[in-house]
Amino acid sequence: MLGFLVKKPGVLSLIQDSGRFGHAQMGLTQGGPADKEAFYWANRLCNNDVDVAMVEVSVGGIELLAQLDTVIAVTGAKMQLSINAKEVPMWRSHQIKAGDLITLDYAQSGLRSYLAVKGGFKIKESFGSVSTVCREGVGGLKGSQLLKHDLLPCDEYKFSETDYSLMLPADQVPHYGQSARLRTIPSYQQQHFNSFEQRLFYSSEYSVSSDSDRMGYRLKGQAINCEVSGILSEGICHGAIQIPADGQPIVLLNDRQTIGGYPKIGSVISIDTNKLAQLRPSDKVHFEPISMEKANNIFHLSRHKSRAVTLIKC
Repeated sequence: MLGFLVKKPGVLSLIQDSGRFGHAQMGLTQGGPADKEAFYWANRLCNNDVDVAMVEVSVGGIELLAQLDTVIAVTGAKMQLSINAKEVPMWRSHQIKAGDLITLDYAQSGLRSYLAVKGGFKIKESFGSVSTVCREGVGGLKGSQLLKHDLLPCDEYKFSETDYSLMLPADQVPHYGQSARLRTIPSYQQQHFNSFEQRLFYSSEYSVSSDSDRMGYRLKGQAINCEVSGILSEGICHGAIQIPADGQPIVLLNDRQTIGGYPKIGSVISIDTNKLAQLRPSDKVHFEPISMEKANNIFHLSRHKSRAVTLIKC
């Protein structure tokens, strides 16, 4: 089968679909896109189902050679996108011809971009998903990041005279800055943190540590003391904020372990973990407590607004 040949794999490029669910009892985590918003728009710009496989490009530096005609779209962190050495805009679809060379340079702002192709990449599923989790060695092509000479198979799509490209309106394109406000649902374990420690946590600014990845973002700043040093291991949700013995918060993301025994002060809502996943080391975050009801309203309103957006034909 034809597709895209990897000429340069970039710093960290992974095949991801919407994620792997229902296998936590086996110790398999969900994987999936770290920035679900950018992932969603890349598929919509290609007129795909919203959960088909694409490439998550962290930091940048990837180069792909097209072996067939198709359509691509790139969203997410600002990386110079070029087709045959000519810069073209992100956040819109582009017609690709066999022999074209697609390049994503290193990120200028944000951290992760998403490269989608019409119909998605045709990768064999592992445990119901193609999402790559390197720590577990599952998903993707060989359970690892893309390597030079890998082939990303996909279907050919002939762009006809009646077809058109799609572009996301400029006012809908996310801005990736150097800080983020992370709205947080307090955990039932907040009782292990006295009122002073809770106020300290929500009023402090934290820096993203260089020791951060898709498993979790480690933060540096005001240490938070907990009345217990550990709890019985239990399942961990996406966005959970663990407070280990050193008091430095860790926000757990897609490739997190399935169980853990550190107390959790709360959980960042999914819309804001998208923002967190685009931050770089030394970028700043602070936390804001919100109720479960408000979080639910934010989620459904955001989903409704996204579905209501009309893409521009061009």
